[in-house]
Amino acid sequence: MPEALLPLFPLRLVLFPGTPLPLHIFEDRYKEMIGEAIHNQSEFGVVQAGQKGIANTGCTATIERVLKRHDDGRLDILTLGRRRFEILLLNEERSFLRGSVQFYDDDDLSPAPDDLKRKAMEGFAALRALGETHVFGDPELEDPRLSFQLAQLVDDLSFRQSLLALRSEAERIKQLADYLPTYAARQQYVSHMKSVASSNGHGKSSHS
Repeated sequence: MPEALLPLFPLRLVLFPGTPLPLHIFEDRYKEMIGEAIHNQSEFGVVQAGQKGIANTGCTATIERVLKRHDDGRLDILTLGRRRFEILLLNEERSFLRGSVQFYDDDDLSPAPDDLKRKAMEGFAALRALGETHVFGDPELEDPRLSFQLAQLVDDLSFRQSLLALRSEAERIKQLADYLPTYAARQQYVSHMKSVASSNGHGKSSHS
């Protein structure tokens, strides 16, 4: 018996397994979709939406809490990333998009080398020192999904999407170890330039 079609929620973000995602639901079609997910205690799929359509891989979410129900039917909910999937076929028979999907997990279960983990953690710490916000406490070095925690501070959607598709924790950590230090340095430069701009570009405040 074929698996039921998965409701799909296209958003300008990339959700990872095990990570929280607060959502504000205001469109009628998504009120319908989320209402069914609440009633059935079922998953829905979060997929990155872009100018060229939606990504072909995503992550399911479950609704952990309804934070607020507004009088006009809008909802504030807290969801949690669960399972990664690949879209095989899209279905547009209902008001919201659904898909026939295939779930996947890591094929390569070999652990990441400790030196790469430390380098990735250092990049994460550098980003957090810049005041980048995230939804976790301190990442656990031994967490088998450490990569998804460390990637939370990255807002580059194409990089996040590529991590989501990788089926190896060791490869994801390697990518992060290469990427995070450079990304942190770039963010530090952006922060510095904003500071300079706010002081008239001369390192002095505008009223000096």
